[in-house]
Amino acid sequence: MLSRYAAKPLRLLVSSSIVRRNIIWLADKRLRSGILKNPCYPHKVQEDKYHMARNLILAIGKAFERAGKAPQVRKALLNQLVLEISLKRTRRVKKFQEEFGSLPPLFFAIAPTKLCNLKCTGCYANSSSACSEKLDWDILEKVITEKATLWGSHFTVVTGGEPLLYKSHGKTLIDLAKSHQDCYFLMYTNGTLIDKEMARELAEVGNITPAISVEGFENETDARRGNGVHKRILRAFENLNEVGVPFGISITATTENADLLDEKLVKYYWDKGACYAWIFQLMPIGRGSFDLVVTPEQRLKMFLQTQELIGKGYFVADFWNCGTVASGCISAGRHGGYLYIDWNGNITPCAFIPYAVGNINEIYQNGGSLNDVLLSPFFKRIRKWQNDYAFDKRPEDMGNWILPCPIRDHYKDMRKFLEEFDPKPIDNEAATAVKDTKYKEDLIDYDRKLAEVFDPIWEKEYCQKCEYKK
Repeated sequence: MLSRYAAKPLRLLVSSSIVRRNIIWLADKRLRSGILKNPCYPHKVQEDKYHMARNLILAIGKAFERAGKAPQVRKALLNQLVLEISLKRTRRVKKFQEEFGSLPPLFFAIAPTKLCNLKCTGCYANSSSACSEKLDWDILEKVITEKATLWGSHFTVVTGGEPLLYKSHGKTLIDLAKSHQDCYFLMYTNGTLIDKEMARELAEVGNITPAISVEGFENETDARRGNGVHKRILRAFENLNEVGVPFGISITATTENADLLDEKLVKYYWDKGACYAWIFQLMPIGRGSFDLVVTPEQRLKMFLQTQELIGKGYFVADFWNCGTVASGCISAGRHGGYLYIDWNGNITPCAFIPYAVGNINEIYQNGGSLNDVLLSPFFKRIRKWQNDYAFDKRPEDMGNWILPCPIRDHYKDMRKFLEEFDPKPIDNEAATAVKDTKYKEDLIDYDRKLAEVFDPIWEKEYCQKCEYKK
């Protein structure tokens, strides 16, 4: 949705300094006409989409300006992030649609290694320096190539573990980016390995942007990630700024830091060079305990703060509270959405639904492809839920997209799917959770409390402003 309407202003943005100085006017002209007048969803939903698309343009503009010393970065912003992702998908998307009767995913998230040099409290992946699991280089190469060929997908999210520790057959993530110059990579990293040499390598390859994990200011970051980590992160910022590599921050919201996620915190990192911020609300999977999950009241405060930040021009995306921007849940290979592949090759609907429908190693051994996963009954059932909940509904009949997540906000439904299709748990914690009656009851009760807080907002702020037209 965003790429279709934002493509023209983005292309102009990165090719002309004059246009960059007038981007607000250009964005308003195109995005307002393309998004705000769209009658498919409630008007407030369209407003949310418009503001995020506008802020995306501003973030890319900031990145382009700071990349003056990095020609490969500027080239990647134009050729990969804008032209390939936004403008050149049409032919392969059309071919996919003709074959399968739907549009393909936009991207996938992949964790090539579980190894990490930190051991953070509540890590969803349960990563540490004791982990050795990783994808073989040939498999990693093949999936990146195949998603471009099959889906016209040129955007890849890399997570972990710590991606910069990945090494297979002497190859690293930098080698992956070099061999796939038609792809743009968003890399979630703890930032501690980005010394001057690594920053230089990132600048030379051009098509990787690091999203560096922080938990608040120094005290909060060190409390979760280890003493001295925040100072190492700030040095990474300096190294990236010096060579012109655009970067952002990634924050995991918990009961311990949710109240800090305001403009003071975001501005602190913006002033140090960050162009964007992703917010993940801690999930009770991996090492994530339920007492760290943000309360409904904290989530409401975060929702209001995020809305305010977006209104002020910050590109800040909360993967739960910004559900209206993405048209709800984007998991299970939904068009415009994604799926997740872990370090063992397990393929799950998303990084936070730790139940696999297949393994990419086995799929390739049997002569299959990524498309086989999209046809799995579990994935198809989740996509049907997405459609029935809101995606295919008239505005006045839609479910609440402020509560978009089937495993976090509608666990009762997800539990039924897990019991019906019996996907494979990817770890012991996931296997225990799906059989744990108390875990089920706690999440269902949590969802009930969420609905009590957020349903009135949806009904008042969104449903009352529907402008549906046939």
